[in-house]
Amino acid sequence: MVVHLAPDQEAFLLQRVRSGRFATMDEAVREAVGLLKEQEAGNIAKLAAGRKSLAQLFAESPFRGMDSPSGADLVAAMQASPYKDISLEPARDRMPVRDVTF
Repeated sequence: MVVHLAPDQEAFLLQRVRSGRFATMDEAVREAVGLLKEQEAGNIAKLAAGRKSLAQLFAESPFRGMDSPSGADLVAAMQASPYKDISLEPARDRMPVRDVTF
């Protein structure tokens, strides 16, 4: 198999081989592929955990079983929420203004 690397990637791997970190370029590439596989597996696990959390949130939602909640349903749920006192308005800071002549 022939693998084409960007010049900076090849230089990086060559530096690691010359430093003794890896015996050959093949070993360095195998390590890189192994790390990519681990990263992908971790991403899949995080995605599965996120989906599980979302499923749990939806199961506990006051809207479960509703095809399309109405505005009144949403207002009622917000009023019943333990977080109803939290402001949803974004913080707004005054913007610095320079003297401008139009």
